[in-house]
Amino acid sequence: MNEERFNLTKKVGIYGIAGNIFLLVIKAITGFIFKSQSMIADSFNSAGDIFASLMTFVGNKISSVPNDEDHNFGHGKAEYIFSMFIGISMVFVACKLLYDSISTLILGSDLHFSWLLIVVCIITIVIKFALFLYTKNASKKCNNILLESNMKDHKNDCILTSFTLLSIILSLFGIYWFDSVVGIGISIWIGYTGISIFLESYNVLMDISIDEKTKDLILDIIHAYKEVRKIDTISSSPVGSQHIVFITICLDGNMPTFESHKLANDIEETVSNLDNIYKTIVHVEPT
Repeated sequence: MNEERFNLTKKVGIYGIAGNIFLLVIKAITGFIFKSQSMIADSFNSAGDIFASLMTFVGNKISSVPNDEDHNFGHGKAEYIFSMFIGISMVFVACKLLYDSISTLILGSDLHFSWLLIVVCIITIVIKFALFLYTKNASKKCNNILLESNMKDHKNDCILTSFTLLSIILSLFGIYWFDSVVGIGISIWIGYTGISIFLESYNVLMDISIDEKTKDLILDIIHAYKEVRKIDTISSSPVGSQHIVFITICLDGNMPTFESHKLANDIEETVSNLDNIYKTIVHVEPT
């Protein structure tokens, strides 16, 4: 499963880099030639996408390295470190685009309509939608924040480029201000997405607990053992896309040590079989 997860994420990163380099070139050329602020903003967005795909490729490679003496629980958190890089880069790109778009709106637009701009928009939407479907399928097969970040990015790009297409069509009828407005909207959306990705990664790196659904499943598993008189504590720490769970249970103080340890081992194995659990450690207290 880990090998499949690594290979899928690797392919998503490679396809994303190749597709976004192509889109960056055609959008930047047409955007600057015909003075379309929304297309220029879209090209900067593609530059950010290249960086995001590159971070996906590198982060996936590092996170797939197995545990060793220095990293007992593997390198899974690398996914979230590189996702933070993606989020930060998106915020910087958004600030630059917002400034340029507002300046163009105030000073006036020099946009020149061209059917080539429309063709580039359609090509972008088709390629981005294909990348979205592929990444969504890969994300369903393996839980990976890098894949989820890329999937959201591809979906957002389809929406944003649709607005770019609308602004270019409106310029055909002499409505040029909408091009700058779309540029502003794109920059705000990029910034919002970047902040969301950053916060999600930050929460994991700050050891956010397991979700309530998983916690309820763990409680159901433990309650199935009648020997458990009390569940003292359940705590957890994220490791990449999974969690290490620490459980303290109270058993009859007269229970033989062998039996109490066997019960603890059974609970550890059962809980560790849950999809998002990396390892379970059960501590026994006599009562």
